[in-house]
Amino acid sequence: MSEHTVTVTWRRTSTSFDYETYNRDHSWSFDAGVQVRASAAPAFHGDLDCVDPEEAYVAALSGCHMLTFLAVASRKRLIIDAYEDHATGFMEKNVHGKLAVARVVLRPRVRFSASVAPSQDELAKLHEQAHHNCIIANSVSATITIEPA
Repeated sequence: MSEHTVTVTWRRTSTSFDYETYNRDHSWSFDAGVQVRASAAPAFHGDLDCVDPEEAYVAALSGCHMLTFLAVASRKRLIIDAYEDHATGFMEKNVHGKLAVARVVLRPRVRFSASVAPSQDELAKLHEQAHHNCIIANSVSATITIEPA
């Protein structure tokens, strides 16, 4: 149905290629011309000032849920004025004993137009619909929890 391409570029800038000292900084270039400075997570000798793959993974899940939620709400003629999510991914050992972002908790706060705010039960159903239709969520095996505020 569609293809999504990213160019990842890394070049050694360190004098040594020892695990403890080689550089992790690299760039992600997207088809729209956007370039992101990326690195390993700080726990893996990466640069704190760059986006790491684990953060990007959590952002992709959160962003996909939001976009799907907005689509579901729009189709139900609900008007949303603002959406914010403070998502957290938890790195743990998976069933195979390998490190993985095994759990992601989304904490969306949705502000509806005052005249059309759904009940808490309706809001939970909207999030459930969004979760089940989110392309990224359907592409991963991590447990994803949604805790609407």
